[in-house]
Amino acid sequence: MKLSGLDIGTTGCKLTVFDENGNTLDKAYRDYPVRRDLGGHEIDAGAILEGVYGVIGEMAARYPDIAGIGVTSFGETCVLVDEKGAPLMPAMLYTDPRGVEECAELTEKLGADRIAQITGLAPHEMYSISKIMWVKKHRPEIFEKVKHIFLIKDYVVWSLTGTAQIDYSLAARTMAFDISSLTWSEEILAAAGIDKALFSHPVPTGTPAGKTVPGRTGLRDCLVVSVSHDQVAAAVGAGVFDGSAAVDGAGTVECLTPIYDSLPDIGVMVKGYFSVVPYAVPGKYVAYAFSYTGGALIQWARDTFGQGKTNAQLEAEYATEGPTGLLVLPHFAGAATPYMDTGSKGAILGLTTATTPGELYRACMEGVAYEMRLNFDALAGSGIRFTSLRATGGGAKSRVWMQMKADILGLPITALETADAGTVGSAMLTGIAVGAFRDLADAANHMVRETETYCPRADAHDRYMKVYERYRRLYRAVRPLMEENQ
Repeated sequence: MKLSGLDIGTTGCKLTVFDENGNTLDKAYRDYPVRRDLGGHEIDAGAILEGVYGVIGEMAARYPDIAGIGVTSFGETCVLVDEKGAPLMPAMLYTDPRGVEECAELTEKLGADRIAQITGLAPHEMYSISKIMWVKKHRPEIFEKVKHIFLIKDYVVWSLTGTAQIDYSLAARTMAFDISSLTWSEEILAAAGIDKALFSHPVPTGTPAGKTVPGRTGLRDCLVVSVSHDQVAAAVGAGVFDGSAAVDGAGTVECLTPIYDSLPDIGVMVKGYFSVVPYAVPGKYVAYAFSYTGGALIQWARDTFGQGKTNAQLEAEYATEGPTGLLVLPHFAGAATPYMDTGSKGAILGLTTATTPGELYRACMEGVAYEMRLNFDALAGSGIRFTSLRATGGGAKSRVWMQMKADILGLPITALETADAGTVGSAMLTGIAVGAFRDLADAANHMVRETETYCPRADAHDRYMKVYERYRRLYRAVRPLMEENQ
């Protein structure tokens, strides 16, 4: 029996095929273009579908006995379709500048606290409902033709099966979903002037949608499963199912994902713009604490200062243990939690003529780790209880970075074998749906593999904390200097 996980990202999609013992057999990838300019940030939903069918077709030709495909995707971005299911316009990404006024209007009607209590989200224009309201106001000729509103994952699932369903975690990224009752919020949708009937039916994470429609995929008897928002799938793929551990997603974006055993205090969460999202385990929730530039900043440092050196060479170039003494504010693409300030900019302080490329590279690693410590501290009053981390993504392969994070956070971090935890999590839930695994624990025993655990060192932690005390003041010190450039 073959299982597969389909992970749909903003710039490309990948399908990974596993056997029933969790061994990776093969994978396929397709990219697609994204348009970003001052007028908008958009993606062609049709191009995403072409990529999806491309990776499925490639793997189906080699493994026609794939029993199931679990689908996960990025959030927020919605697809407005006509009666035939054809997209009516390009899909707006969460970074698209449109929707600011509409979000403010909705907040004025209901109040920020009320929206947060319903949705688990601090009001922000990044979420789907603001974009939908913008289309209704500014493109009425398009909106009057809308017969269904999808997010990316349920659009793909519908295309593959004909079933319009959306799992709770992805629905929560619209800012129109009630995370307590696990239904669309009639109160928010009424205030927004959007018909609830336009959305897909909400279902628990891991719910089968049906078999693939015969023909285009090359698969005859393959079950398609609605998995989740990509960060939830990554948490499942890391084998973290309760509040005793959290996930360190060391990818392009750095994301700390704690698990809550019950609904956390929303008032505490929204102060740091931490999203509260229903988890794959019923009754549990996750939160997202993240930096827009994690691995992306490390790659930038290598490409800009590395003089052709590899990551490993730059790591080895600065061999001194402990902090560099430089301060790097990693807001090179704006600030995410706990600030959510798109106008913030990156900064590097403490440079001298003796500063080396290796030192700069290491300092960028420190900046990302300090930012995660800042988020960890901001979450302290929310009910977190985790005492360890599991690391996924490409950054988990760096022993230097993993040890640094353990030292700065003061927690042991276990690196996992796979960089693609999202596809692993998708395949785990798919395996349960097709009967390959009994439950999540059984799936994790087959598919989650640890490599090395990095324990915090008391002396290094103390030295990093002295620098961290300065780092905590960095954003407030630098941000006013950027105002003239806004």
